[in-house]
Amino acid sequence: MHIAELSWMQVEERLKHDDRAVLPIGSTEQHAYLSLATDAILAERVAVEAAKPLGVPVFPVLAYGITPNFTAYPGTVTLSEETYASVLREILGSLAGTGFRRVLIVNGHGGNAPVEPVCAEWAASHPPCRVRFHSWWNAPRTSERVKSIDPIASHASWMESFPWTRVEGPVPDGAKELLDWRSITGRPPEEVRKRIGDGSFGGRYQRPDSEMDAIWQVAVEETRQALAGEWS
Repeated sequence: MHIAELSWMQVEERLKHDDRAVLPIGSTEQHAYLSLATDAILAERVAVEAAKPLGVPVFPVLAYGITPNFTAYPGTVTLSEETYASVLREILGSLAGTGFRRVLIVNGHGGNAPVEPVCAEWAASHPPCRVRFHSWWNAPRTSERVKSIDPIASHASWMESFPWTRVEGPVPDGAKELLDWRSITGRPPEEVRKRIGDGSFGGRYQRPDSEMDAIWQVAVEETRQALAGEWS
């Protein structure tokens, strides 16, 4: 359930028998012909759908992430690694202070990966708290399902084109040549934009909704398993 649907009294009552919570994190960055909020939308939605049958509260998505490469695209917002790490430490501290001891972070943005060890370090220094970092799109079963449908899947390609991440406007037919991501590593944002154009890293722009639904069901189930499994 979404925390927006609960009062503090209801949360306090729930904490008497379940100390789990979910924190989705994403990004606001260019996604070619998809929503700028794609990473945030997907992280929060998969978290809510995964947690709902378990009755575990899901906090609002942290919609800004680490994405310095795309700042030449209007609408992209980035935070530094230091700022992002500090924000997560303070959020985790607040959750722990009110009784949450097990937090599943559902990550929707590859650029946020540097904060995974930060979360692990925080948990190690705050027993008995435990933090699990789950990049939903890159989890084993979900990744395998994506590759079984089309192995050429990348940033802002078909694999992120769900009905809830699409915006109005035309979308190109066919596929785009796959980008060698090493060609933009360390480059200034203006060069990155010049190199990748519309923002897609390559592959088809869309695939049938039936295939997207199949991927989504696996993603929800795998995220739920991460929340419901052993917290050793």
